[in-house]
Amino acid sequence: MTIMEAIENRHSVRAYKDIPIDMDVREQLDRFTEECNAESGLHITIQYDDPDGFDSRLASYGNFRNVKNYIVLAGVPGRDKNDFRFRCGYYGEKIVLFAQQLGLNTCWTALTFNKKKVKEIVPPGETLCMVIALGYGETNGSVRKSKSAEDVVISKGTMPDWFRDGVEAALKAPTAVNQQKFAFGMKDGDPAIRIKGMGMHTRVDLGIAAYHFEAASGKKVTVL
Repeated sequence: MTIMEAIENRHSVRAYKDIPIDMDVREQLDRFTEECNAESGLHITIQYDDPDGFDSRLASYGNFRNVKNYIVLAGVPGRDKNDFRFRCGYYGEKIVLFAQQLGLNTCWTALTFNKKKVKEIVPPGETLCMVIALGYGETNGSVRKSKSAEDVVISKGTMPDWFRDGVEAALKAPTAVNQQKFAFGMKDGDPAIRIKGMGMHTRVDLGIAAYHFEAASGKKVTVL
């Protein structure tokens, strides 16, 4: 599966089969996560065969079922907490799409997991950002409603093909309650992204959308 096929086929999945993740897949995913940590300065970990992470009323309320594997997005925020959240979104989604390429399904969540249990995994001095459910889904999820490219582009004029490809890919990115609170434009000849309006977890969403744009367009995006 190519990265573009992963973007097209990735949908949020909350119910999983009772099947352990293959050891070869785990090894590939762990290596990729280590590379992301080295590049980002984050401390992202993957918990396998651990149902306690989603053993909570909130998880049940969120319709999560049989989640036994999950990705923990954490690290030391430093002074710029917005940048920390952006990096969690960017690199978390990078891992999500790699997992999709390996035949796995995922779902981002900020609240509907066992926070007490997951926080015990995070070392002292680090901050928990979000958690991503992981495994072989009962289904592959479904397509959700989306804004159009014109809704999220603030630059005037005709969009180059590479720019439109990036925007269309960003519109397939997961965002909190499907809010898609981001906008794309051009700054000094380079593509740029910024938050558009108020919303939950917008910095994380910005990072997710930015990665989708870059993966599809081949262009590095500037964060405003």
